[in-house]
Amino acid sequence: MSWNIAPECISLVILGIIGVYARKGSHLPTLKNRVFQGCLLVTFCAMASNILSTLLLYKSRVAPLWLTNIVTTVYYLLTPLMGLAYFLYAVSVIYPEGRQLRRIVLLGVVPAVGYAVMVLINPFTGLLFYLDRQLGYVRGPWVMITYLLFYLYCVASIAVTVLGRRRVPPSVYRILAAFPVLAVLVIVVQQVYPNIILSGSAATCAMLIIYLHLQNKQISQDYLTGVPNRQELLDMLELIVKRQPGVSFTLVVVSLRDFRQINSAYGQQRGDELLCAVCRFLSRVGPRENVYRFSGDEFALLFYGDGERQARGCVEAVQQRMTETWMVGDLSFTLPAVMGIMRRQDDSMTLENIISAVEYAVARAKTGRYGKICYCDQAMLAELERRRSIVNILKERLQKREVELYYQPIYSVEDGSFRYAESLMRIPDSSIGPIYPSEFIPIAEETGLIVEMTYLVLDKVCKFVNRLLAQSLDIGAVHVNFSALQFSQPDLADRVLDIIHQNGTPLSAIKIEFTESTLAESTEVVASFAREMERHGLLIGLDDFGTGYSNIATVISIPFDTLKFDKSLVWASIDSEKSARTVKNLVHTFKDLGMVVVAEGVEDLAQSQLVENFGVDQIQGFYYARPMPAKQTEQFLSEHVSAAAGAGRHTTA
Repeated sequence: MSWNIAPECISLVILGIIGVYARKGSHLPTLKNRVFQGCLLVTFCAMASNILSTLLLYKSRVAPLWLTNIVTTVYYLLTPLMGLAYFLYAVSVIYPEGRQLRRIVLLGVVPAVGYAVMVLINPFTGLLFYLDRQLGYVRGPWVMITYLLFYLYCVASIAVTVLGRRRVPPSVYRILAAFPVLAVLVIVVQQVYPNIILSGSAATCAMLIIYLHLQNKQISQDYLTGVPNRQELLDMLELIVKRQPGVSFTLVVVSLRDFRQINSAYGQQRGDELLCAVCRFLSRVGPRENVYRFSGDEFALLFYGDGERQARGCVEAVQQRMTETWMVGDLSFTLPAVMGIMRRQDDSMTLENIISAVEYAVARAKTGRYGKICYCDQAMLAELERRRSIVNILKERLQKREVELYYQPIYSVEDGSFRYAESLMRIPDSSIGPIYPSEFIPIAEETGLIVEMTYLVLDKVCKFVNRLLAQSLDIGAVHVNFSALQFSQPDLADRVLDIIHQNGTPLSAIKIEFTESTLAESTEVVASFAREMERHGLLIGLDDFGTGYSNIATVISIPFDTLKFDKSLVWASIDSEKSARTVKNLVHTFKDLGMVVVAEGVEDLAQSQLVENFGVDQIQGFYYARPMPAKQTEQFLSEHVSAAAGAGRHTTA
């Protein structure tokens, strides 16, 4: 009988290429990666033994019979075990660890062990094959078991994949389900045409599919620098956290500063070359195989075990290098950098905690208040834990719609009444005690929670206004503060109007405020929103004027009803006649433009008399009233809404 081994030889070459490239891929010591390397080795040896066995059979008259027997036995032993290798790979992807993994592997190995025993005793039984000088290669009566075992493992791979489909992403599920089917189809062709050897081709097709979609180095490597990417770092850290809880490590994140300006000024190609140069330097002074591209202009360096001394030396080297110039072609750059460093010394930190901690350290280093290197010590970890608690508290209160509002009445200079108030969110009690706005508002903005919170605040303010109106109180308007993030919402105007209309609140009783910084960040969006609200009769106010973010031309181009002077201007005017004269002129200018001018932060009689002399319309501050809960505010307004001018002047709270 003659055999066509050309497909097998081509497949062996392709498999060798896959093996070479696979070694450049992920170096994570995961079960999945180890099993994949085992699959490659078993498949390569099976194909090589198949080709060698076929060549020896062609030369059976001159080749030693014992050698042909050994090689053919190895082929029979390895070929069906390729199916076992694929089965184990599918299991390792779906069940990377745990008792289920051990049970399934143990159950899967049993048929292979039985088959291996059959192959090893075959020289004495001839049940699978035997060799004869005259007849050559002769199939035994039980040779079909070889194919059946391969089919069994392919079916088992599909079954495990289908049963565990919810444990993996859909894309991975499709790949794990596809490659055994392809292998079975090729082996069926092999049985139909036994003279064409295709078992290696089936295996190579399966390996190629797995490599391209699940083991490709592009999945784990950064395309530009060639070092492992962020996901590879996360996988490595997760592996350490789960399997080596007692192992300590140091994680350093190097964040390049002003890199965007380099891209803008010199082009992305120069920027990419500079990033590659920085990466080569870090790989040279840091842990060679543990330098990662953490993000666009950030790199992470992971030092194992006792690598703390190496980490310190690396940090010093990076510090020194960043004071020197970088040459890219004929251009030279100065590239400052900051570093966030955290050391894991116990097993109490999760992967999420570790990444959050080092990112927080980098963020603090970027502020410049803590130096260019920020170590994530116990104090910072406690601060980070408090921040995490605040986020959870905000989410919980938002979900339960339990936002607590305080209101600060605003004094009207003309008639001495309190017909206006500003709504202020407060958390006076929580599982971690009182949380002040200066702490939770920035966190709400960073996490994006501020958007839905503001809508909830607006809804509660509408209900508060409705209660005041039901008591026949002549309320002017309640101010609601909007964050800059609010103006990133495409349906902002519709949401605002819907909330107010659903509550049946007069539009004139709500005044939306935002700061100068918001105006500076989103001038066109804010202007468009303000004009839309004016068209519907809803008032708009500018808060914290004088903090230096906007110019007068921008302010007067937007239909503001109210303009609040920041407390810093009021306080500066007490000690500086020049400041006082400037503020007074600005007050008159804005009043001439039809705006209501409010002075914020008035805390004593001297400041009150000063701003009244400036000619402001309204005054807000502790001297007149402190922020108070809704019930207390209702009582306060009912007592003062129609009071004489002098009555409110001496009211303190």
